Amino acid sequence: MTKNLIYFSQSAELFEGPMFDSKHQLLYFVSILDALVYCYNPNTKEILSVKLDSPTSNVYIISEKIVLAASKNGFYEIDFNTLKSTFKFQIDIEDNVRYNDGIEDAAGRYIIGTMGYPEVVNGIANVYSYHNGESKVIIKNTTISNGLAFTADNKTLYFIDTPTKKVAKHNYDIETGNVEFVDYVIEFNGDGSPDGMSIDKDGMLWIAEWGGSCVSQWNPSTGNKINEITLPFTNVTSCCFDDESNLYITTAKNGEELSCNNGSGLFQVKLN
Repeated sequence: MTKNLIYFSQSAELFEGPMFDSKHQLLYFVSILDALVYCYNPNTKEILSVKLDSPTSNVYIISEKIVLAASKNGFYEIDFNTLKSTFKFQIDIEDNVRYNDGIEDAAGRYIIGTMGYPEVVNGIANVYSYHNGESKVIIKNTTISNGLAFTADNKTLYFIDTPTKKVAKHNYDIETGNVEFVDYVIEFNGDGSPDGMSIDKDGMLWIAEWGGSCVSQWNPSTGNKINEITLPFTNVTSCCFDDESNLYITTAKNGEELSCNNGSGLFQVKLN
């Protein structure tokens, strides 16, 4: 296993939301508080960025170099060929929340969670589903809606509300987009709190640990921890796989690091 620091910023506080486009071999990620969306080409090492006008949490892939980005002020289509952004829609959310982690289901629904902003407020957030111009709440009264991952059969949605320090399992109906809570399947008892999450081809969950300096691998069927990848950043925010099962990981500064010459990091971990 090798770890490579791909991109480093002295100013960014909070890298998040890595998403790999296997078809076009491009990686997207965001700097939430800077409202920046990045497009990284692992082959050429080119990094492009587009700035929006409010905190920006994640992207959904549309086509080559074109994504939909979720910002506090709405969802924008970003074209990295022209470096232009176009407002597309907004979901009816409260003024004192922003979007956080999101995922697209197999039917094309945009699923996204919220959290209090600029202050975190207990139970103020929700997880929404948006499709064909309509939105609905699918998980209610969360605090920091975070990691989302679907099983390969689309029947299970795993979800993290970070302050619970647990991973919840929900039954998912791909026809209706409805969810039903089943149980908590993983619990964190150490320093780290679960943040962003990805699922591998074997159904194992890889979970970024905020405050834990690592990404940990878990078996959701048993609740057991399998593996751990340590990183030189305290706050690890999210992760995703490319089509060769390499892991991309985003990290953020912590309070102590804000005054140092260290910023957020993007790592590639070659697992094979």
